[in-house]
Amino acid sequence: MTRRTGLLGAAAALLSGCSATHALDALVPRGSYRGATDIPYGPQPRQRLDTYLPLDAGGPTPLVVFFYGGSWTRGDRADYRFVGEALASNGVACVVADYRLSPQVHWREILSDCAAATQWAQAHAASLGAASDRVLVMGHSAGAYNAAMLALDERWLRGAGSSPRSLAGWIGISGPYDFLPIGDLETQQAFGWPDTPLDSQPLMHAKRDAPPALLLAAARDTVVDPERNTVGLADQLERAQVPVHVRVFDRLNHVTSLGAIAAPLAWLAPVREEVLAFVRATRNGRA
Repeated sequence: MTRRTGLLGAAAALLSGCSATHALDALVPRGSYRGATDIPYGPQPRQRLDTYLPLDAGGPTPLVVFFYGGSWTRGDRADYRFVGEALASNGVACVVADYRLSPQVHWREILSDCAAATQWAQAHAASLGAASDRVLVMGHSAGAYNAAMLALDERWLRGAGSSPRSLAGWIGISGPYDFLPIGDLETQQAFGWPDTPLDSQPLMHAKRDAPPALLLAAARDTVVDPERNTVGLADQLERAQVPVHVRVFDRLNHVTSLGAIAAPLAWLAPVREEVLAFVRATRNGRA
């Protein structure tokens, strides 16, 4: 009865659009994965990551580097254990990374941190039981922006000693990819509005040599416009002849578009199935 009550509480909170990742994490079965916490990928206090690894993969697995959202101003990797568990319990290694936040830093430093975490994952893939040529980046909301920029704009991974060409693919869930002009005050601060350059927008970097993409969104999203951002970027990638799969789920909102990846909320939409199918299809550095 206790577990049922917790499940319903997490579902109610997420369905209402509240941030209730801690409620989902309370339901994560800890015996379904292995891994380590608080691993440094840089010298700064927030340059830390956690690993989530399959118990018995039977060989090198894909490796997903996940970035959470929070308007680039808040977030904690510990609150996204449910994402790591959803992947690791289904045979996919995962890294969940913290990164420095606004207003202490701005978007360029945030992307540099995400690139450094990704390069760490690539360099340590073998020791994690993963394949270095099957590393993907994934994010939700502001984290989807981070993943998009790493995959589409070569400046960031190149600065970390890697390249978008080394990625097997990338996954964006309810991401902002085309959001100028900026109206939100927190986002204005993170991007130095009104002096925000056009090349800060992922849509500007859709080009033919980009890695394959999976773009998921919620039709009921009142935070990030799914038509302008997800569908708009998918159209641009398709014009550039980049393999892209896009789905907009009718029953989801901005928060549950990620929450549905967890087993207790999987009944809302097949988010987990879409992610796992895309990740498993990656071969030899490309999907």
